[in-house]
Amino acid sequence: MSPDQASRHRAFLRQFTANEAAIRAFVRRLVPARADADDIMQEVSVVLWEKFDTFRGDGDFRAWSFGVARFEVLAWLRDKGRDRLVLSEKAVERFGEEAEFSEHRLERQREALERCIDAVAPAQRDLLLRAYEPDARIVSLARESGRSETGFYQWLYRMRKLLLDCIRRNLAKEEWS
Repeated sequence: MSPDQASRHRAFLRQFTANEAAIRAFVRRLVPARADADDIMQEVSVVLWEKFDTFRGDGDFRAWSFGVARFEVLAWLRDKGRDRLVLSEKAVERFGEEAEFSEHRLERQREALERCIDAVAPAQRDLLLRAYEPDARIVSLARESGRSETGFYQWLYRMRKLLLDCIRRNLAKEEWS
């Protein structure tokens, strides 16, 4: 691999990994099943790599990738056109426009959530994050924290409420800045 190719490869990987979750969420909003979204994401990844030379380095990679993803969803729809459970192209276009419009707001909310979680005391933050891991066992976490299972669920409720209030304060500050 030449130095130029290696540099191009690194640039793509940086952009793609930084935006993959948002691209996947965008695709997921446009198709009915997670398995379909996974298939489409594979195609989106390939197309993004193949067309990366057409991407302007100073452009918005996320917006560009959403456009590519929308076309891939439309191509998937054309292939699945005989299936009655598939959305129309017009509906996908509409959902895509709304998803792109709301992406900025969602990104601000995710950033505010990260700031708020960072503000939680480390021991509580660790326990909170572990409660939302896929294989979390609430009974074990409750015992570890010295709470009953019911008490732990109440603690989680209070933590979510505190985080929500914190997010709202952060977003309100941004609007007034």
